[in-house]
Amino acid sequence: MLLFARQYTHSHADAEDIVQDAFTRFWKRRHKFKKNPASCLFGCVRWSALDWLRKNRRRERREDHAATYESLVNGADYFERTIENEEMADTTQRAIESLPEAQREVVVLKIWGELTFAEIGHALSVSPNTAASRYRYGLAALKQKLKGIEKWSVKIEN
Repeated sequence: MLLFARQYTHSHADAEDIVQDAFTRFWKRRHKFKKNPASCLFGCVRWSALDWLRKNRRRERREDHAATYESLVNGADYFERTIENEEMADTTQRAIESLPEAQREVVVLKIWGELTFAEIGHALSVSPNTAASRYRYGLAALKQKLKGIEKWSVKIEN
């Protein structure tokens, strides 16, 4: 199974994590895998590996996005901030703070907390659909408030 997981990653430690996650998945759903547990276990390894890949891709995109944002806000030199960039950062912060609390919570949990709508719904005691709609409305409000910033090329993604 470790060798099977290794085909999805270049790191032995990451492959071990994938196999560990697969065993956890398998154990939680063992009542469903009565016919051929070995093939089901390999299926769990596969799904764990695919989830791991998706998670890493999202993390890389977020890091790239953060680096882009950081370079826009701070300029090429991280220690030298221009008045224009300070203004953009302040405008963005004020726009986020001006959102209704329910929308702001969901936007922060989704973007910076990296939670799914189901997890957000559970954390806030609302349905996942409510969390998703609050997120949509929050992003729409942010887009509207930040519309005037022409030099800021970072897009707020849905």
